[in-house]
Amino acid sequence: MKLTFAGQELDVTGIHADSRKIRPGYLFVAVKGVQSDGHDYIGKAIENGAKVVVCRTLPGERHPDVRYIQVADSAEALGEIASLWNGEPSKKLQLVGVTGTNGKTTIATLLYMMFRKSGYKTGLLSTVCNYVNDKAVPATHTTPDAVELNGLLAQMVEAGCDYAFMEISSHSVVQKRIAGLQFKGGIFTNLTRDHLDYHPTFEDYRDAKKSFFDNLPADAFALTNKDDKNGLFMLQNTKALKQTYSALSLADFKGKIIETHLEGTVMSINNREVATQFAGKFNVYNLLAVYGAAVLLGLNPDDAPVLLSTLHPVAGRFQTFRSPEGCTAIVDYAHTPDALTNVLNAIHEVLSGRRNIITVVGCGGNRDKGKRPLMAKESARWSDRVILTSDNPRFEEPESIIDDMFAGLSEEDMKKTIKITDRREAIRTACLLAQTGDVVLIAGKGHEDYQEIKGVRYHFDDMEIVREIFKP
Repeated sequence: MKLTFAGQELDVTGIHADSRKIRPGYLFVAVKGVQSDGHDYIGKAIENGAKVVVCRTLPGERHPDVRYIQVADSAEALGEIASLWNGEPSKKLQLVGVTGTNGKTTIATLLYMMFRKSGYKTGLLSTVCNYVNDKAVPATHTTPDAVELNGLLAQMVEAGCDYAFMEISSHSVVQKRIAGLQFKGGIFTNLTRDHLDYHPTFEDYRDAKKSFFDNLPADAFALTNKDDKNGLFMLQNTKALKQTYSALSLADFKGKIIETHLEGTVMSINNREVATQFAGKFNVYNLLAVYGAAVLLGLNPDDAPVLLSTLHPVAGRFQTFRSPEGCTAIVDYAHTPDALTNVLNAIHEVLSGRRNIITVVGCGGNRDKGKRPLMAKESARWSDRVILTSDNPRFEEPESIIDDMFAGLSEEDMKKTIKITDRREAIRTACLLAQTGDVVLIAGKGHEDYQEIKGVRYHFDDMEIVREIFKP
């Protein structure tokens, strides 16, 4: 296939940034990553058959039968090349990106569901699963690499999709995985501490999110949460149409809670009342973002609330289970202090102190250690009993992670907290402690159906375990 890049016409059989996946006639893009530098593997790529090498730094020795193209930023070049190779699929879709700390998966997935229910062919790129219409494609990252990403978008175009919704992680922005894509809109959810094992400072993390909006074109929309202190900051330099949503003040899309319970919320959006299957104030913000984006993409403002009322929670996001004895278990992906607080507050809004909350929570290994004591502290602050347990320990000892969490507790908090390393046993104990009307929150893993220990993934599903325990 002929590919025109950097003013040169190239005849190649494929593209990749992984030297192990290079085949005869391929174009290899040498990208400097977090763990390794693709420039160190140029020789291996050529051995595997690369005939074109795109790189930031030219190698000292060059193969006479290979064409070398030097670029200022090879990560950005990879995105542009991947887009060109797949026929610039993002330009043939109404592509909307969702970024922020919490809510990305819910918003992107609900938009996908809403437009599918409206009769449109639609694609989804999310942490839980990717979809090309109804065809599921397993997800490995919040945002895939540029080659896989453009390949998926090309599948959507081929399937006749009109719209596509995707999560935008801060990693993908910094690593230029979304370079070369054309967006119709961007949505900002909120910003709290996360990924500080990757970003040097919170400001770096924030600015990575903002740069997504900075690069939106003038014919796109930029929809932001006005109630988040960084919401309007995201829009400062965007060329896109600036739109806001809020539950507290005047905004383009204004929401108000009328009634809330564990199975849902009755709310109004721009004075249109809607009964939803989503609990908690944090979900009110998610639904406002979904409604706003849907209207900005052309759905009728009067039809959108009806569609919202038919949507159901995303797997592992505030998913409720009721035991025969009348206690409720909630499985949620909350893995940041702010997300955990939001979920616990949503439970408090319904219980109003009448019954107990028992929280089961852990933290992932080889990730930001600074949030561990904060996660325990927030759990104890809003719960009557806390069980600290294992999450995905990865290459750390789970007991060490739990001790890091326990260190964030006061003497009073420690009295209502126990440590149970085995997550299955922790969940079982919490459910046994719960009385009629009590709520057990199982936080941190949500939709994940595995535990990662010493480089191996073992089957483990919080929801599956709760169903077993609650079986009549």
